[in-house]
Amino acid sequence: MVAVNAMVGPRSWTGLFTRSSNKRNEKHGDYSLSPLQEQRLLRLQARLQVPFDENRPDHQEALKALWRAAFPDVALQGLISEQWKEMGWQGSNPSTDFRGCGFISLENLLFFARTYPASFRRLLFKEDGKRATWEYPFAVAGINISFMLIKMLDLCSAKPRCLPGINFVRLLGEDEAAFDVLYCIAFEMVDAQWLAMHASYMQFNDVLQATRTQLERELSLEDTQRIHDLPAYNLLYQ
Repeated sequence: MVAVNAMVGPRSWTGLFTRSSNKRNEKHGDYSLSPLQEQRLLRLQARLQVPFDENRPDHQEALKALWRAAFPDVALQGLISEQWKEMGWQGSNPSTDFRGCGFISLENLLFFARTYPASFRRLLFKEDGKRATWEYPFAVAGINISFMLIKMLDLCSAKPRCLPGINFVRLLGEDEAAFDVLYCIAFEMVDAQWLAMHASYMQFNDVLQATRTQLERELSLEDTQRIHDLPAYNLLYQ
């Protein structure tokens, strides 16, 4: 059984996110994984177990790399700096925001920045649509998207039992980066939902739930063979 911390709790955002349950997803009977699917699922689940450690050099370097991707022309003053708030962290020390979801949430953000830089920067700087007076904080939203996907796909079970999770494992067998790509898709969907709902800060949970519902629907489509076949993949810009 894979354990993951119960909730992302970045201070003032703690109360905004309901602990969505997988009970609404129909549970499916036993099924077999191919050796490749099992191997990749285990590797993904191992990633869930890694906490963010601000004292680890590789974790520090990943955080610095994220800053460089977001603000290539601005020198970072330090791993603890008021500058981090410009990216949507709650305070001057991003490490406190990782407590609920671990290192994978930083890996997700970094993958997004490196693989789909145009989408990453467009969402970071809120370049599309009519924006709210009180916008969602980009980085903390990203952590909550990671957490939402882990719960939605039932990745804390030995094998996912919900249809979206079962179909996701099949996609994982085709592409080991499927979870990271799905994260990027989900972030684009969140921003699209935010604009469509004319949402503001306190409505982020509603936006996240609407995104989850749409993702579950897309992951339940029979003809999806690859992660790139999801209809919402078309939202991404490289």
